[in-house]
Amino acid sequence: MTTTNTGTGPGTATDTATGGAAGGSGAAGPAGAAGTGVADRPVADTLTELLVNRERPPRPGPVSASATFGWRAMLKIKHVPEQLADVTVFPIIMTLMFTFLFGGALAGSTTEYLQYLLPGIMVMSVVMTTMYTGVSVNNDIEKGVFDRFRTLAVWRPSPMVGYLLGDAFRYTVASAVILTVGLILGFRPEGGPVGVLAGVGLLVVFCFAFSWIWTMLGLLLRSEKSVMGVSMMVLFPMTFLSNILVEPETMPGWLQGFVDVNPIAHLVAAVRDLMAGHVNTGEITWTLVAGGLIMAVFGTLTMRLYNRK
Repeated sequence: MTTTNTGTGPGTATDTATGGAAGGSGAAGPAGAAGTGVADRPVADTLTELLVNRERPPRPGPVSASATFGWRAMLKIKHVPEQLADVTVFPIIMTLMFTFLFGGALAGSTTEYLQYLLPGIMVMSVVMTTMYTGVSVNNDIEKGVFDRFRTLAVWRPSPMVGYLLGDAFRYTVASAVILTVGLILGFRPEGGPVGVLAGVGLLVVFCFAFSWIWTMLGLLLRSEKSVMGVSMMVLFPMTFLSNILVEPETMPGWLQGFVDVNPIAHLVAAVRDLMAGHVNTGEITWTLVAGGLIMAVFGTLTMRLYNRK
């Protein structure tokens, strides 16, 4: 609005118009003052200040990056706690079923059979849960999360190691659940707490290495159902055709030959001896060497697939 008046009095139209204009500009004044700040600067200049004028944070090392991805796996368990059903409910069912199903027939007493069975059932339950590492990898690939991981400036194997670190917690939970059920049923490890901890530690270390097989399958196969199907085809013969349920001496000769080279059978023997208070150096060495070879072979194949995916 424009008003022209040459009057000089305090009540003139000029003063009124000027006051109105000033009021208008005064109302817009704070916003205009704010508009001359950072908000009116080009976005590119603001980003340049953030990216160039500040010190770049140090690149995370392998341990830090792997631990971060491991924590991500733990958070998934926190927000979806039913994921722990396979390491809580399943081990309890397995322990109760085999103890009361075969205890009387094979040993004449469930308590006596439990002394032999429980370390083997612990190994069976934990080893079977290792396949879910591959399922998790395949699931993240399907959702597109894995593409984001590959763009990060971190140690390349850290996402894979993070999956395995998270699953190591699951293995420990499964072992603790089975041991608790066993103690309630009458299992008494002669090796005491030290022998039990050593046996569980050896089991978790071997399963960490063994899980690299399923990470490779998770990258190679196109669906999580395929990963589970192939995993079960491998795990069932390795776990049931072993010394978990019965002594190998009762088996046919050709089957004993398979048990002799089955790494799961050697793991069971080592864990069983540790819990009984005996350090079987041969079986422990065999287990660690087998785990190292599995991790070297399948870890290398996993990273080649990961880099080409």
